[in-house]
Amino acid sequence: MARVTVWNEYRHERESDAVADVYPDGIHAVIAEALREADHEVRTATLDEGPDHGLTEAVLDDTDVLTWWGHAAHDEVRDEVVDRIHERVLDGMGLLVLHSAHYSKIFKRLMGTSCSLKWREAAETERLWTVEPGHPIADGIGEYIELDETEMYGERFDVPAPDTLVFNSWFAGGEVFRSGCCYRRGNGKVFYFRPGHETYPIYHDDDVRRVLRNAVSWAEPGDGPTPDFGNADPIEDIDTDDDRKVH
Repeated sequence: MARVTVWNEYRHERESDAVADVYPDGIHAVIAEALREADHEVRTATLDEGPDHGLTEAVLDDTDVLTWWGHAAHDEVRDEVVDRIHERVLDGMGLLVLHSAHYSKIFKRLMGTSCSLKWREAAETERLWTVEPGHPIADGIGEYIELDETEMYGERFDVPAPDTLVFNSWFAGGEVFRSGCCYRRGNGKVFYFRPGHETYPIYHDDDVRRVLRNAVSWAEPGDGPTPDFGNADPIEDIDTDDDRKVH
């Protein structure tokens, strides 16, 4: 069981009837429900929850995996909060970056690239092909996930080559996209998962919900040793005198 914080911008659901019809209590509520089905300990946080967007130091210190959904207000996320999340990821906290959060400040910082892509909103069919079936995130998923109505994202996706690509999408309009990308940054694991446009019921889909649960289990910190950095005493008995030292 992981301690999960589900973060959502929570603007579209309050401003658009079309979005509220699909996610009346917010996208974060539906994602949280999916993760609680796997007995994870889940809390939610949203952009307008105070100056820290609900992500205080205490909350992040009590978080094993953070999920992030954002779209229209990336620039409103305070840099101090991004710094805090970045440090926690490097220390070992997992991060799930969902759909349009490819443009979030934290994902762009972790990737070191623009994270740009092609897009089209045409309610077209998407097939997410499982290209790494032995990966834990693909556990229980078939050869592909088919979503009847999605927003298209197309290559080139300006991110570093993933350590592992779990899903690759095809769209009815002809494009393809790397839709399930795994990375390691410091001691933390990062998973980018493409589906999730706000006007379509993507997070109600059973396979999408299974991927989210699997991804949380994959991304949660392990019990490995904490590395030490800086000047180190020798493990073996050696002569450490050296007149050429400059620091």
